[in-house]
Amino acid sequence: MNKLEQLKKMTTIVADTGEFEEIKKYLPTDATTNPSLVFSASSKPEYQFLIDEAVQWGKKNGKNPKDIKEQALDKVFVNFGLEILKIVPGRVSTEVDARLSFDVESSIKKAHHLISLYEAAGIDRKRILIKLASTWEGVKVAEVLEKEGIHCNMTLMFSLGQAIASAQVGATLISPFVGRILDWYKKNENKESYPPAEDPGVISVAQIYNYYKKMGIKTQIMGASFRNADEILELAGCDLLTIAPKLLQELQSAESPVPRKIDPQAAQKMNIEKIIVDEKTFRWMLNENPMATDKLAEGIRNFAKDNIKLEKMIEQRL
Repeated sequence: MNKLEQLKKMTTIVADTGEFEEIKKYLPTDATTNPSLVFSASSKPEYQFLIDEAVQWGKKNGKNPKDIKEQALDKVFVNFGLEILKIVPGRVSTEVDARLSFDVESSIKKAHHLISLYEAAGIDRKRILIKLASTWEGVKVAEVLEKEGIHCNMTLMFSLGQAIASAQVGATLISPFVGRILDWYKKNENKESYPPAEDPGVISVAQIYNYYKKMGIKTQIMGASFRNADEILELAGCDLLTIAPKLLQELQSAESPVPRKIDPQAAQKMNIEKIIVDEKTFRWMLNENPMATDKLAEGIRNFAKDNIKLEKMIEQRL
């Protein structure tokens, strides 16, 4: 078996792309999108029909120019999700606008709208994960949505405090980022590389995994944002891993053995203390972690920029 086939035996594989042909190649269980991936895909000719349909939908359902643009943008994300759900047997993640990352009420409203669009197209909400930035406000949004049967994927996660807070409110899934953590440490420690087992992103996700399994937490962990195949293989055994097409291809093309690197039994034997995370603790833990503080803020800014680019694309068609 190739490395990808071996990995699939211990970890659920998720395609990290908005491009349907790439998803078809690797037969993942789930797929995840974000504004950057959707913007990249929507620039290609083969996806223009999804943008055009969303613009027409916005014109028909929007109350004023601003609302038309918002409605069309939401429909773009849902249109991509609907096409992906024709390919994958599992779930697709659709992101709430990053500009709402500190706004509980508006984020809940946006999530309700996205779910209503999916349900109007005949998709059960169980197949949708609403992606939320792992701010304190994002955690509070997940707390409300999960009670309504709307499943959440906590993204832009870089630290244990964010992971614990998300688990406490019953978030369905978290997406701790690996590669972006590595980027920060390479830049700030002036290092060109780290051995795979010492990769700071790998260590961070393994710490979250071990905490969750030790405490019997049901929230699933999906390692995300990989820079190389070694990072992926160091997290073999993680609940889920979301992987970009280039790295899926690399794993599919290699055939050496893939040993399990993290597992619940090993976590059970570890000496890990329980932490209760309230708002003050959350903000202090984040403040004490300069990497997580920097990368959370940067991630929100960059996703917001790509949302604005998508809006401009829609404006041109209006």
